[in-house]
Amino acid sequence: MKRKAFYLLFVAISFVVASVPVFAHHGTAAYDLSKTVTVKGKVSKFSFINPHCQVYFEVTNEKGVAEPWQAELTSPNHLMRSGWTKETLKAGDDVTITGYRTKDGTNSIWIGKIMLKDEELKLGTE
Repeated sequence: MKRKAFYLLFVAISFVVASVPVFAHHGTAAYDLSKTVTVKGKVSKFSFINPHCQVYFEVTNEKGVAEPWQAELTSPNHLMRSGWTKETLKAGDDVTITGYRTKDGTNSIWIGKIMLKDEELKLGTE
């Protein structure tokens, strides 16, 4: 009887240990959360998909050259609660995005605030 209880306990613990990665989330580890940056650009594509929505846009640098950027938002589920749809951002829209740039300096940002024209869009994280 003790042996059966031991095996049952062993199997239960094994399932718990094996399921830990399922609860993991990548979070914002790639972003420098110590300072915010603000960039202005023109939307080239908006992906309203799981697990995180993506905004692709072009920013004109100080030399007048357009550079591709990408920005990450929360999930579509959270954004929909704040009134977002897949049509909220369209190619050609002017946006001002404030957030956290990647630690490696690539043209990628985790959005903390996004302005479309003169309207701040709610992010569903409030």
